[in-house]
Amino acid sequence: MKDHTIEQYKKIIDTCKKVFEKKTRDYGTAWRILRLSSITDQVYIKAMRIRSIQEKGTQKIAENIHGEFMAIINYCLMALIQIELIDNIQMELEYDALEPLYDKYSAETMNLLANKNHDYNEAWREMRVSSMTDIILMKLLRVKQIEDNNGTTLISEGVDANYQDMINYAVFCLIKLDESK
Repeated sequence: MKDHTIEQYKKIIDTCKKVFEKKTRDYGTAWRILRLSSITDQVYIKAMRIRSIQEKGTQKIAENIHGEFMAIINYCLMALIQIELIDNIQMELEYDALEPLYDKYSAETMNLLANKNHDYNEAWREMRVSSMTDIILMKLLRVKQIEDNNGTTLISEGVDANYQDMINYAVFCLIKLDESK
């Protein structure tokens, strides 16, 4: 089952990466202007829209929640890249310079997924997509609190670990949605 999950993960990340590449070629790296807290809020907006659609059972904007989960993945990867580039003031970066960073953080996050899947025996497969959406929102609230505390934690993981967890939960949601078709 684990190898199957990794294949599913890679397929989803590949799809997300293609979107990231196209948007980078369309818009450049305008997102570099965002402070980390603004990226967090952007992820929050996406997760709240998903939850709203899940609760209401309807939506008025045609964009489906698949796209929103993919956006969560890409924004979280942007946040991880932004953390690494914190001292780099260059606003516009070529996609070719970003691609290795995208690959690095998506691979690190996939390794985290593989390790947690081993320990938790893929318990996420028995979870509801709505529960995983709530966990993403909880992680966002944690990140906001850490950001409000200027990145200081007493015992907890930092924002980077929370971004990785959000990526993995969004991937899990996409896997479950794809499998339910």
